[in-house]
Amino acid sequence: MSDTIRLARTDTYEHTISGLLKKRADLFNEAERIRDRMAEIKNDIGALDRVLGTLGYTGDLNAEMPRQKRQVLFGRGELTRAILDELRDAPRPLGSREIAQAIVALNGQDARDRRALTDVTKRVSKALRGLTEQGALTHKTGEGRQRLWEIRR
Repeated sequence: MSDTIRLARTDTYEHTISGLLKKRADLFNEAERIRDRMAEIKNDIGALDRVLGTLGYTGDLNAEMPRQKRQVLFGRGELTRAILDELRDAPRPLGSREIAQAIVALNGQDARDRRALTDVTKRVSKALRGLTEQGALTHKTGEGRQRLWEIRR
């Protein structure tokens, strides 16, 4: 018996491409399951916090948590580029939450995670104010106090 490996003789990479596509699909599905689970956990933590408040807990819940590293969601200039891209492609002026939802979807994050969406919305709002100060954007008032943003022409 010989322990040699027989090489497949093909002119194309059909088998390799097929295997890579299958692996890619598996990883994508696994990431989707993990995102769903993360959203569930974050929502469960929020529910626990509300129950603790209802039961009269007055301590600082954040102080009870182990300190975590600052989470970097966007690289340098990445958020402003994404905002400008969204506004450039938009048929009408957009609110900060609409922009944040589009960016969350673009990054493959879970839009059902309310806390993460709120965090991204706050970051988008701050970036929008900075872009307005630089003269790149204008805004007008929509319903209530909502600001609708568009690129300055």
